[in-house]
Amino acid sequence: MRDASTAARPQDREQNAERLLRASAKHSYDPLTAIDWDAPVDPEQFALPAHRVSLHGTPMWHALGPRQRARLSVDQFASATSAGIWFELILMEGLVRHVYASDLTTRHAQYALTEVADECRHSTMFARYISTVGYPSARPSRRAQRLGRLHFLLNDTAMTFAGAIFVEEFADAMQREMIRDEGLQPLARAVARIHVIEEARHIGYAKPELERRWARMSAPRRAVFRRALAVLAQQSVAEIVHPRVYARAGLDPVAAQRAAHLNPYWRDARVDWARKAVGFFTELGIIDRSVEPMWRRAALLAPR
Repeated sequence: MRDASTAARPQDREQNAERLLRASAKHSYDPLTAIDWDAPVDPEQFALPAHRVSLHGTPMWHALGPRQRARLSVDQFASATSAGIWFELILMEGLVRHVYASDLTTRHAQYALTEVADECRHSTMFARYISTVGYPSARPSRRAQRLGRLHFLLNDTAMTFAGAIFVEEFADAMQREMIRDEGLQPLARAVARIHVIEEARHIGYAKPELERRWARMSAPRRAVFRRALAVLAQQSVAEIVHPRVYARAGLDPVAAQRAAHLNPYWRDARVDWARKAVGFFTELGIIDRSVEPMWRRAALLAPR
């Protein structure tokens, strides 16, 4: 477990923020001009590797034709970007509250605003992808909407940073696989590439901030925090594949969700993509024996 004494000192915060601001100045992108949105989209190309599609290997998968499987992968990635918009809006709100309580003359606060600008562009990019590929909605599920409103009410900055680490590490792992696979849809890979480059900075901002806040938490507060983060992680992953993805493929959404839940390929994907975040939380002591079963039920930890 990481020692609480490693929590960031004020000078460390400023040095980290200065480094991130320099990186932002060199490596930031406007997706509306950096991506060729008018290029034709090949209906035969997958957006995600086939073995990372939630129904891969199931009887439902084998009943689909090649073009239907490709379309399912595109809709799954579009659903993931829709979930990304949902979470980025929560993150932006949390960062703005963080800045409101901070000294804007510090580089730490200035980087928070820079990250808000990044997330605004990412949400616009995701929405543009959704509309370009013909996915019907960027709205989250009702449960996700309620969870987001609860977060707004609680105004928990530590949870904002913890959620950012989980979601961004999870998305980073998924999208790095996409970038490496040159056979995938170029549009999806372009979206993934910009997101990976810019989100690496956000993770580097959130981790020391969470460490600092975790070190100051009382034992009762930590116990509540552990369970709340597990719920947030579970809902974030559930949001990746909205039931409408299956309905658009002509499948029974309830039966398809059940098949995906039992699918070992989809379980492996989630465990793989969550591995870096889970490792960090475990090292910090946020994931311990008391909440491990919650993470396993969400297929974010490998079964024993």
